[in-house]
Amino acid sequence: MRRAIKVLFLFCIVAVAGCGAPESTETAPGEAPPPTPVVGVTDTEIVLGTHSDLTGPIAIWGVGVVNGLRMRFDAVNAAGGVHGRQIQLVVEDTGYQVPRAISAANKLINRDKIFAMVGAVGTQTNNAVLDQQFRAGVPNLFPSSGSRDMVEPFRKLMISQIGLYYEEIRAGVKYFVEEMGKTTPCAIYHDSDYGMEILEGMQDQAAEMGLEVGDVSAHKPTESEFTAAVLRLRNAGCDLVMMGTVHRDTILILETARKIGWKDVAFVGNEAAFGRVIAEQKSGSGEGYYAFAPVAIIYEDDEMSPEMRDWFDRYKERFGEIPGLPAMVGKRAADLTVLGLEMAGRDLTREGLIEALESLTEYTDIFGNVLTFGPDDHKGVDSSTLSQVQNGRWVRLQTSISY
Repeated sequence: MRRAIKVLFLFCIVAVAGCGAPESTETAPGEAPPPTPVVGVTDTEIVLGTHSDLTGPIAIWGVGVVNGLRMRFDAVNAAGGVHGRQIQLVVEDTGYQVPRAISAANKLINRDKIFAMVGAVGTQTNNAVLDQQFRAGVPNLFPSSGSRDMVEPFRKLMISQIGLYYEEIRAGVKYFVEEMGKTTPCAIYHDSDYGMEILEGMQDQAAEMGLEVGDVSAHKPTESEFTAAVLRLRNAGCDLVMMGTVHRDTILILETARKIGWKDVAFVGNEAAFGRVIAEQKSGSGEGYYAFAPVAIIYEDDEMSPEMRDWFDRYKERFGEIPGLPAMVGKRAADLTVLGLEMAGRDLTREGLIEALESLTEYTDIFGNVLTFGPDDHKGVDSSTLSQVQNGRWVRLQTSISY
């Protein structure tokens, strides 16, 4: 027994001498401490997240944005990633419902451990999760919302890329009154955070110009009957109706106006209600409809740069449809994100990414639009162009507004 103990003791001495003591976790004098792990970043991967409407009332926006994001990130991954890291995009469907948005953000932040949120769709859904997101230190990059809440107050972790609805509507009212002779502005809008941006923009600009508002009408995003609302606006003498709508309700409202024969009015929307499906209604209800947007819709027979044509054709082949404005917005959000990740370098941090994006003083997308950022300017866009439906197709007019 004693011999066995002695042998075991000698074995332990040899083992320690041969293998060495366990590594110390302490930093030796003069050595830099090991880097703190960055949430959502490993040696081989960057985890990004987005919440979007894939099945609800603004799914035409949500699906398009996600398609644009995925296509760009997939191309980057196929080319080797960013500094050797693959981009993983985790997508959660909110159905444009606040409770589902909160649940989606909680999963993305706490379970998926995302590095940043990119291209999240919807004003009310973004607003519902921002506090939680920023407490966790997660940047909100290029949300698909033109709400003032996306840029005001200024927050280091928030960067936008599309126009502000409120400012577009104010500039739009001013233009149509001064240049088109309109006298009685009105609004029809979602009863939501998004809709309030349009309502307040119209009301504030009317007050500044000393104009009396004819009437206003609010509806749920899922509403499908607008006869009473449109009749009320017509009877109030509205000759300018600012639209706080998206695609489906825009079509229904314009169709209702066509059926009752209301023609002496200008319906004006923004990028949220700016799609080919509105222009292509067989009834012709979209004819004459206007929209202010910082990005113009493209058609297959448009003249395009080689890079733009390549993207257009690849999108059509992959998804079986022509890319609309949502896909263009998603592509640009992904492109800006990739550019920021590349500029931030291999030693990636959230702070480094934000600083890289702030250094983009003149970024030009493949569609020919210029965006400008800075340490105190996270808006990116400060002007929009007016387009109108003519002969079943969106035509970009020469009118441009700044805000």
